[in-house]
Amino acid sequence: MSDFFSALPNRRAIIDRRAVADRLEQLLAEAGSNDATVLRGIIVAVLVDALASGRAEAMRRLEAHPTNGRETVQAFAFLTDQILRILYDATIRHLYDPGNRSTSEQMVLLAVGGYGRGEMAPGSDVDIAFVTPYKPTSWTEQVIESMLYSLWDLGLKVGHSSRSVDEMIRMAKADLTVRTALLEARYVWGDRAVYDSARARFGAEIVKDGARSFVAEKLAEREERHKRMGDSRYVVEPNVKEGKGGLRDLQTLFWIGKYVNRVDNVAGLVEAGLLTRQELKQFQKAENFLWAVRCHLHAVTKREEDRLTFDLQLEVARRMRFTAREGRSSVERFMRYYFLMAKLVGDLTGVFLAHLDEQWAVRGRRFMPTLFRRPRKLDGFVLERGRIALSSDDFFQKDPVRLLEIFALADRHGLAIHPSAMIAARRDAPLIDHAVRKDPRANAFFLEVLTSPRDPETVLRWMNEANVFGRFIPDFGRVVAQMQFDMYHHYTVDEHTIRAVGLLAQIERGELAEDHPLSTELMGRLVSRRVLYVAVLLHDIAKGRGGDHSILGAEVAEKLCPRLGMSAAETETVAWLVRYHLLMSSTAFKRDLSDYKTIMDFAETVQSAERLRLLLMLTTVDIRAVGPGVWNSWKRQLLSDLYHGAEEVLRLGHKSSGRKERIAAKLAALKATLNVSEAEFARLAKRLPDSYLIAEADDILAHNARHILAAGKEPLSIAAQVYPERGASLVTIYAADHPGIFYRIAGAIHVAGGSIIDARIHTTRDGMAIDNFLVQDPLGRPFDEPSQLARIEQAIKDALANKQKLQPRLEARPLSRTRAEAFAIAPNVLIDNKASNRFTVIEIHARDKPALLFNLAYALFQSKVTVHSAHISTYGERAVDTFYITDLLGGKIESKSRLQTLERRLLEASEARTAEQQMAA
Repeated sequence: MSDFFSALPNRRAIIDRRAVADRLEQLLAEAGSNDATVLRGIIVAVLVDALASGRAEAMRRLEAHPTNGRETVQAFAFLTDQILRILYDATIRHLYDPGNRSTSEQMVLLAVGGYGRGEMAPGSDVDIAFVTPYKPTSWTEQVIESMLYSLWDLGLKVGHSSRSVDEMIRMAKADLTVRTALLEARYVWGDRAVYDSARARFGAEIVKDGARSFVAEKLAEREERHKRMGDSRYVVEPNVKEGKGGLRDLQTLFWIGKYVNRVDNVAGLVEAGLLTRQELKQFQKAENFLWAVRCHLHAVTKREEDRLTFDLQLEVARRMRFTAREGRSSVERFMRYYFLMAKLVGDLTGVFLAHLDEQWAVRGRRFMPTLFRRPRKLDGFVLERGRIALSSDDFFQKDPVRLLEIFALADRHGLAIHPSAMIAARRDAPLIDHAVRKDPRANAFFLEVLTSPRDPETVLRWMNEANVFGRFIPDFGRVVAQMQFDMYHHYTVDEHTIRAVGLLAQIERGELAEDHPLSTELMGRLVSRRVLYVAVLLHDIAKGRGGDHSILGAEVAEKLCPRLGMSAAETETVAWLVRYHLLMSSTAFKRDLSDYKTIMDFAETVQSAERLRLLLMLTTVDIRAVGPGVWNSWKRQLLSDLYHGAEEVLRLGHKSSGRKERIAAKLAALKATLNVSEAEFARLAKRLPDSYLIAEADDILAHNARHILAAGKEPLSIAAQVYPERGASLVTIYAADHPGIFYRIAGAIHVAGGSIIDARIHTTRDGMAIDNFLVQDPLGRPFDEPSQLARIEQAIKDALANKQKLQPRLEARPLSRTRAEAFAIAPNVLIDNKASNRFTVIEIHARDKPALLFNLAYALFQSKVTVHSAHISTYGERAVDTFYITDLLGGKIESKSRLQTLERRLLEASEARTAEQQMAA
């Protein structure tokens, strides 16, 4: 196909094949040698230079036109073609001259896969096939082997096969991957007759009459790939090649079109009736952009890297010349455009399959499986093969409110929407103007979908795909494809929001009772059910505006809720929930829930039991919708503890009992669980300080008491066990108290591979430390292997006995999450003397890294303060560590100069690698 790269400008600047071939012939002649090794060395040397020069030109073009991916991938494919042709001719002419070849010694070199389409990124494999008419002869095997060695010497990654035509056909019948690769097989060089024969047989024996099975297999393969890649085109670190909305999805459409309609290029899909000319332009626009992104990824990493990770997003955005604008950073603008392109790929997939479905329906069969028969008319809409369709092409134009009604009907009756109706909805979405948004019917339809007891997530996603969602709720349109540039959130804002609504519906249906027993129970007691659904919809709607999204979102709620038909009281509650949607998680994860002032302050803000129930469920679905692995039993327990504590205050209006009564109740419960004499229990109780009894839960008190009694007079006793209720392992240390014990234990646990999520530090009245640490592994799971628990115990013993220095071992720990370096996080220290009646509360925000807690604990030790509890939270690349401290005499730290010194030390500690660096500073 001499004109395959005809659209590629100035091809000879990439490589002039004749000039390179002439120079090679000259050098080979001057060598005057018949030694194949010497001659192959000369061939490789010439081709190395040509390849390097051609690659440099292709990359220069990409740098000059950073969004023109199409030209770049064609340039690399064209360069590869010419290198292969020169190598093929040189190998046959100078290394293995066959003389007069027989028919069995004919051979053709084919480009297959992406290379066959004429598309190669800088790091792509060179996928080739050597095809012979019959079983390969010794001569053809020698030629193939020599060429492969030469290609490897050139530094190319080669995917190759060597088969006869019969073997090729047999393999294609048996393997979908082979069939797909050969579907795009393209002649590169060699005996054209062999290629023509192979192509004719492939069309007659493989493609003919196999279209339906091929399409079904390809779509199943696509679904499986999507599940493997996260099943969303809105994951914030997408795979440009394999992810949903990526290049592979576009290629799948072309494969199907090529197989079904025998088209040779993407433009042929228009003639085949599978795309309109406008849709073809959209296809080429998305493909061009995605190829550009992939080429930049390969160029930056110097390898075949297809995952657009956070650190690479910054560099690719810079290379593609995205700039900051409208309150969004350059990388946020780049990623938003990326997600819009991924959405466009999804739209084109729906359009393409709709056209294919219609073509095959005309032939008497539908590709899409028929659902079930229903009445033929539905509020003016029609049912076509079990799906809602339009009675005329201008049906939406006659009454744009129908753009909302179609989704309400789909939800109400459990019906799918016909692809042609989705295409029309996407086309007519701009008809949704101010008048439609004010129409009570439209708002009622939208609210019906949002608060549906059936499957609101699916229908809202359809609405979003059709652009109806963002047109009807313009504030939501502003967060469509809006990424959150951090390592905590896994999805774009719109995808996160729709998933949160879906999770709420699942909780209401009782499908998540095991994970969310409290929320499931409370859902049935709600007075304001639709308030909760609207609050979930709006909780992040003001992200990306440059201010506090909670405050700005509350303002959006105050304007939008009346439009949706909600009362003044409902509007006020929605606005309050949006304003304070982070309050419960912030309190539960960053504060000491055993400090009664924490509960009182939280309850004072919440003010009513109904708000408390609503806030718990909003918090739950918000956290869980962040992404897989973010929700765990530890967070569930903390939220439940805060809920029950606040519910008691709100229900009774005051403390249910005073401090003395609570201590007495704790001691009574402890005594009931221990099988000891009155005298022995009295001696134990006398040693336990009131603060300890208030702070710890009953089951921890019982566990600690047994530990203390078993330890007797031992100077050090350590117990580590799995604590399933908290989703962690409980590590208890009973030892003679001394300065620095907390930072030494924290360092030892980290050296053993643990991650501390909560710590409570106590001293008995007779000077013994009784410290409880909740520990998880780096993936948020409990340490449940006996060897892990034993390792923690031994590390703590060694640290407290000063058997080895902690600093060198901590320095040897690898730095995790190199992607976190993409984020600029300035450490921040907040000191609060009002959050607790007894303690100074210090909250440190810093980049999460190995030994951060150890460094902070060491800084507190240097500052001569006593740590009473520590609460550790991580949000992707960001850590938030909270400490409740006093001075050595047990009082709050109120001296201004001392607080300033404490702040300085903690800031230095948050940026140091280890405590050794702090000491050096």
